[in-house]
Amino acid sequence: MKNFNLLKALSTLVLAIYGIVIAQDPSDYGFLDRVDLVAHEAGHMLFSWFGRFMMLIGGTLGQLLVPAAFTVYFWFRNERFSSAVTLFWTGQNFFNISVYVKDAQAMMLPLVSVGGGDAIHDWNYLLTKFGLLRHDQAVGSVMYAIGVLLIIASVILGGYFSINREEESG
Repeated sequence: MKNFNLLKALSTLVLAIYGIVIAQDPSDYGFLDRVDLVAHEAGHMLFSWFGRFMMLIGGTLGQLLVPAAFTVYFWFRNERFSSAVTLFWTGQNFFNISVYVKDAQAMMLPLVSVGGGDAIHDWNYLLTKFGLLRHDQAVGSVMYAIGVLLIIASVILGGYFSINREEESG
């Protein structure tokens, strides 16, 4: 039986509005940015076991894998609306990553140094390694576009799953 869920619909509307706000200037502080930073730094530590390259890209991977893991988890539990919300979170992370990538040449963003050493700009290192540093704006724009697409998809899915499809939680 299909029933409209007002709370889910209103939550989706809030996500849509918030998505528009953060899309206008992704460099502004966002609701989950501190959580994303923790996932980013944890990714560095986790992937450091696999060498310097993996340690540096591990921050971005950690930042993306945390919300993506929640999305997959909710999807397989048939909690579709929750998976749409965490898909939004994944898209929001791509906005943050786009800001970091676009800063690769300028290196003006304040960086976090874990362990007391000098901070390394992940994307300056990565883009330099692949000979793409001069294309930091284009690569950052691709990251931004992926974020936009994921946020649009999450809002569409949130609206769709606002119609109760008798989700099961188990």
